[in-house]
Amino acid sequence: MILLTRHEWRGVENLPETGGFVVTPNHLSYIDPIAFAHFLYDNGHPPYFLAKEGVFRIPLVGRLLRAADQIPVYRGTSQAVEAFRAAVVAIEAGKCVPIFPEDTLTRDPEMWPMTGRTGAARVALTTQCPVIPVAQWGPQEILEPYGKRPRFFPRKTMHVWAGPAVDLSDLYGQPLDRATLREATDRIMDAITGLLEQMRGEQAPAQRFDVRSSGLPETGNPHRARREPPAGAAGGQA
Repeated sequence: MILLTRHEWRGVENLPETGGFVVTPNHLSYIDPIAFAHFLYDNGHPPYFLAKEGVFRIPLVGRLLRAADQIPVYRGTSQAVEAFRAAVVAIEAGKCVPIFPEDTLTRDPEMWPMTGRTGAARVALTTQCPVIPVAQWGPQEILEPYGKRPRFFPRKTMHVWAGPAVDLSDLYGQPLDRATLREATDRIMDAITGLLEQMRGEQAPAQRFDVRSSGLPETGNPHRARREPPAGAAGGQA
């Protein structure tokens, strides 16, 4: 990353000096976890990512992830609760756990943060640890969403800004029901979006993009899904 990119980092002072915490970045590109990890690692906080279990089965990559104590996520299965427990244990052990609250690359046409999932909020409220919102911009210039051919030159700048911890203290001790988790999640997404607005010098849409009501698949490449004919289509027509 030092050789291939430039970086602009802000808000390092917002990262807790001691104790475990959750970091919540927006998600633009398959390469942005690397840019984000660079930001954390160089500022004294090696990250412990929640990564899709399938990545752990890739030769060499999986061995490296396990050796670095990264946390597998069994998305869409009953084992997903194990990822939550592992994240809680990691935070209680004083580790920095990044959680992408959107759960996947943003589908917003202008690449603004989408409606968040509640996993990060659940971990934060369970542990009562700090939640540090992070906005990033620039990785998508190296590798566009769902792209396969990175473009490193000319060198791109990785912008990563960390904001103050999101205040969730009034929600501590409340039942972790849908309303509480949604409130906490909305606060987290608002903080991320506010940082990205400052970074981009633009205003985000008034209504956050919601993949569940968009008709797009919640995981995978949405452009590929559009190209596939619907079930039962004949002669190229629905």
